[in-house]
Amino acid sequence: MPGRLPLIIAAAVAISGACAVQAVSGPKPTLDYEFFKSKVEPVFLTKRAGHTRCYVCHSESNNNFKLERLSAGSTAWTEEQSRKNFENVSKLVNPGDPETSRLLMQPLAPEGGGNVFHSGGRQFASKKDPGWKTIAEWVNGARPADQKK
Repeated sequence: MPGRLPLIIAAAVAISGACAVQAVSGPKPTLDYEFFKSKVEPVFLTKRAGHTRCYVCHSESNNNFKLERLSAGSTAWTEEQSRKNFENVSKLVNPGDPETSRLLMQPLAPEGGGNVFHSGGRQFASKKDPGWKTIAEWVNGARPADQKK
């Protein structure tokens, strides 16, 4: 047992250090469905100059960023479709950390800090883009009540 004492002490120090880091960083924010539905989903439907809408590719895709197909003639998702979109898209973000969320980094131009590869082009030239900022707010836990009218 005496030979194990240093290991036990080292493990206790590591565990207490991990707990201290968690206490400092605090809990991760919760992703809000209503903010997603009212503010984020419209970003996926927005036409940007020189690009197709996110929806066009990601309703037909078979990748991780999968959006529900709109009903014929519809310009918005049904409640059920929005809930499915929320579940799918939530898997692509790290709540409280937009900088490591694939949903934000994939379509961001490399010059703006994004990933080098995104077959859909650079939807966002920089983190100053209103659409990028809206998604980042959601990732950071924004709620509809947080928005200025």
